[in-house]
Amino acid sequence: MKNFYKYLPISTRDEGWGLQVLHAGYQEYAPGGQYPDAEHPTHHSFSWENGRVLQEYSLVYVTGGSGVFNTQATGDIPIVSGSIIAIFPNIRHRYRPNLQTGWKEYWIGYQGAFMSNLVDQEFFDPICPVINIGYNQNMINLFDQVIEIIDKEKPAYQPLVSGAAIYLLGQIYSSSKQCAFEEDEVESMINRARSVMRANLESKICPHDIADQLHISYSRFRKIFKAYTGMAPIQYQIQLKLEKAKDELVNSSRPIKEIAYSLNFESTQYFSNLFKEKTKLTPLEFRKSYAKSDEKLFV
Repeated sequence: MKNFYKYLPISTRDEGWGLQVLHAGYQEYAPGGQYPDAEHPTHHSFSWENGRVLQEYSLVYVTGGSGVFNTQATGDIPIVSGSIIAIFPNIRHRYRPNLQTGWKEYWIGYQGAFMSNLVDQEFFDPICPVINIGYNQNMINLFDQVIEIIDKEKPAYQPLVSGAAIYLLGQIYSSSKQCAFEEDEVESMINRARSVMRANLESKICPHDIADQLHISYSRFRKIFKAYTGMAPIQYQIQLKLEKAKDELVNSSRPIKEIAYSLNFESTQYFSNLFKEKTKLTPLEFRKSYAKSDEKLFV
């Protein structure tokens, strides 16, 4: 691919989309070359001695070569082929390829409330700005698509490239989580735990019992399970039981009390309160709403 970059104007209309792409490009730096090169726009150029501070977010995907990234908080972080560098607003930073290797990089700069919310919710953290995802053809295809779209600047291109940027962020987050759980057969353990839960919805098995089956302490099991799924084991188990209850309410005539008892909820009232908390309807209201929907199909 040829070297390319473009900086984009943002309209008031674009700002309402939630995420705006400000610039994107691809650059290949040969070993021993100047970084950034002399043609790089002055407002985004920097020296290794002084670094720079941006007002927007950026992602840099290094697809070949190696180098280093640095902030005051992180110190030097080695960059290898397959590294994603996440750059955050108002943080002085610097990065460069090694003179011996050079590197190839894609990058995209963006701003907006969508990304700010992801940072507030700790999906991305300035303390962990480098994520090694390896060679990912989907990522490369996305960057290529962004470059192709902004090169043409057809009407309403911003929603297209901002959608691609959101997808990039999802890919990066997903890849980072998968990499984190590839070690020590964690993924296999979580899948076994989920299978046990699904197979025992009408038994009294609890997360502590599952941890015992997996030969792991409950505290460690809970920590790993929550980090992997986003929910504590008991919450995951309750969600599965509520989905089973929905199926029973819609597809059977079993009394609500019997459904609650079969799924081992401590009481019918507890089951009803929990069901309404999660669905905004009581079990009876949920059943009636589906019965009315079925009637309308035959009117």
